[in-house]
Amino acid sequence: MTNEQVDLQLASDLRMVVTRLIKKLRSKSTTSQKLSLTERSTIALLDQHKELLPSELAAMEKITTQSMSQILNHLLELGYINRKTDETDKRKSIISLSKDGQNILYKVRNERDEWLNNAIKETCSAKEQDLLRRALVPLTKLVDVD
Repeated sequence: MTNEQVDLQLASDLRMVVTRLIKKLRSKSTTSQKLSLTERSTIALLDQHKELLPSELAAMEKITTQSMSQILNHLLELGYINRKTDETDKRKSIISLSKDGQNILYKVRNERDEWLNNAIKETCSAKEQDLLRRALVPLTKLVDVD
């Protein structure tokens, strides 16, 4: 195997493991199964940014404004978001996360964190846990690359 093939195999193996871990984490939260992936991501964005326009959310999610409108309507029905009219431009709505939306987001995160924490404790030695801690730095660099 050439160095290039070895590097490509590393990329392929890493992609596969990360994808499988994401799927596993999604399945370990019964709360999150009530919402679509985009709905969960939208709630997380609102938690991070506090207030956003529907068009900003659509751009961040890389979906159409019409699709985002449907997602926001559903989240509004569930009571997970607030919608208010922009003071300077009455045609625009400002979206924020409601207390119920924040609670559901934190509940989902907590369910996943608890499962992952227990899985790490059950399957990884102290050395392997240290290796995971050290792997966070290069993994974070990968996430930040465009």
